[in-house]
Amino acid sequence: MSDPTIQTFCCRRGNGSDVANVIVDAFDANVYNVACVCSSLLGALGAIYQILPRTQSRGRSKLVSHTESRGRKIVTWLAMADLAAAIGVLARSLSWMSHGSILSTTVDSPTIMFCVGTSTFIQYFYASTWFWTVFYALDMRQVLKRNEPDFSRYHLTAWTVPAILTAVGLFPLYYPNASCHEGVSHGETALRVLPNYLVTYVPILAVMVASPWAYCSSLRDLRRIVSGTSGQYTEKERGIVHAIKFKCAAINAVYYGCWLPNLVNGVMVWALPGACPARYLVLVWYVMAFTNPLQAFLNCLVYRRWAVGSERITLPWRQTWRTDSPSADARSSQKTSEDETYPLLLSTLSA
Repeated sequence: MSDPTIQTFCCRRGNGSDVANVIVDAFDANVYNVACVCSSLLGALGAIYQILPRTQSRGRSKLVSHTESRGRKIVTWLAMADLAAAIGVLARSLSWMSHGSILSTTVDSPTIMFCVGTSTFIQYFYASTWFWTVFYALDMRQVLKRNEPDFSRYHLTAWTVPAILTAVGLFPLYYPNASCHEGVSHGETALRVLPNYLVTYVPILAVMVASPWAYCSSLRDLRRIVSGTSGQYTEKERGIVHAIKFKCAAINAVYYGCWLPNLVNGVMVWALPGACPARYLVLVWYVMAFTNPLQAFLNCLVYRRWAVGSERITLPWRQTWRTDSPSADARSSQKTSEDETYPLLLSTLSA
C-alpha cells in the first residue's frame, strides 16, 4: 500500500514513546503483510490482463477504431503503473516477512534502505496511476468534442509530476538518514512528516473531485449528442446513455473504494490525534493493505469494453482468446451500420 503513516515504519526506532512504537503493540505485522501479498498478486494479475495486446473487432468503423485505441493507450499506461506499484508492494512485504519485523533499530541498515527504496518506488507509481485515472475521464470529454488527444502532455504530466511530489514528500522524511523524526521537537517532526501527507492525500482527493466532474460533464454532452444525432431520444438512446453512465459510476466506485481508506487514515492521524483507539487506526491500515494494490485487479473489470462488439486478447504465441461469445463478430457485422450512426458514443464504452 501507499500511505505516509506506514512509510514511517521504514524509519529507525528507538525504545522511546514514539507513536509507531506505541501503536505497533496493536499491530499484527503478519496479517498486514499477508493482506499486502494477496492483494498485490491479484493486482499484478489484473494489470497484466490489461496490458496484454488486443485485436480490433471486425466490422468496426475507422473512426470507432481510432477512438477505441486512444482509450486503450491510457488504460494500458495506467495498468503499467499499477503493475509496477503492485510489484513494489509485494517485494516490500516479502522483505518484511523474511526480516520478521517491519521496524528496525539500525540506522542505514540494508533492511531500512530497501524499505525506503521500495516505499519511494511504490509511492511514485501509485501517484502516476492517479494521474492516468483522471486523464481517462478527461479524455472522454475530448472524445465527445472530437478533439485529438495530446499524449505527449499526458506522459509528461503522469511521469514527471509524481516524481516531483514523491521527492517533496519523502526527502524531508528520510534525509539525512532513516532516523526520521527521532530526537527532534514536536514542531520539527510535523514539518518533516507533513509534506508527505500533503503530496499523497491532496492528489487522491483532487482525483476524487475531478473524475466525477469530468464524467458528469461528459454525460450531459452525451445526452445532447445522442438525441441530436438520431433526432429522437428513445429506449435505444437511453440504453446507450445508461450503459456509459453505469461504466463511469463503476470506475469512480473502484477509485473511491481503493483510496478512501487512506483519507480516513489521514483524518484519524491529523484531525483526531489521540482520540481514536490504536486498534481502529490499525484496522484502517489492514483495509488499505488490501484495497490499494487491489486497484489494478478491479480496474481490469471496469475499464474493459462492456457492451460493444467483441474483445480479443492476442497471446504472445499468436493465438487469440475471445472474452465474449463466439457470435460476437457476427453481431458486430450486423450492427456496422448502427455503429456508423453512433461512432463516437459507442467508442466511449470501449477501453
